[in-house]
Amino acid sequence: MSGWAQKRFWKAVAVAQCDDGFAVELDGRRVKTPAKAALTVPTRAMAEAIAAEWDAQSESVDPGSMPCTRSANAAIDKVTHQHSEVATMLAEYGDTDLLCYRADSPAELAARQAEAWDPALDWAETALGARLAPRSGILHQPQEASALACLAQKVEALSPFQLAAFHDLVGISGSLILGFAAALDWRDAEDIWQLSRLDERWQEEQWGVDEEAQAVAAVKRQEFLHAKRFFDLSTER
Repeated sequence: MSGWAQKRFWKAVAVAQCDDGFAVELDGRRVKTPAKAALTVPTRAMAEAIAAEWDAQSESVDPGSMPCTRSANAAIDKVTHQHSEVATMLAEYGDTDLLCYRADSPAELAARQAEAWDPALDWAETALGARLAPRSGILHQPQEASALACLAQKVEALSPFQLAAFHDLVGISGSLILGFAAALDWRDAEDIWQLSRLDERWQEEQWGVDEEAQAVAAVKRQEFLHAKRFFDLSTER
């Protein structure tokens, strides 16, 4: 979005239905992506969220205040053209999933991980048909190929707009299972975000809060919650 005009030039923002979805219009002209593709989205709810971002701009346009627009741009300009590559990359998280790598010690941390993360693995076995097994230590131990193939198939089935959101749900949490858990409403997105930060919270309890790390975590939290919202908007009519 860095190449866009920095001054607001439009007066009216509207949502228009078109053959392949919904578009956002500025004074009757349809918005395009940075790659000059039509910014056409799959649901009216998503189009209305994007329109609200454009309508909220004042004299100077602030791309940082337009997360839905950015995510839609990514879905259209990037994910649509690299769907299989993105899906494969995200599916690979299953073999090194955060939830499966448990501490050898101290016992208190290992117990906390089991209490918090085992229910998510149990949920995945029921809801996704794939059981990932926890490991002790940091050395890689491959998961069952059948479980990974099942998860990969479900990632591949996501639409480009869902996949754009899922990319952040997985990448920010470090867990394919937590990405699915957020997308499919296993628990509230805030609760799932906190599950992904269990190790960091443990370190804070032991050594105190690092203000810089806390600021980075706050940004990631907002990005994670936005990704969940965008995933929902991709299916909400």
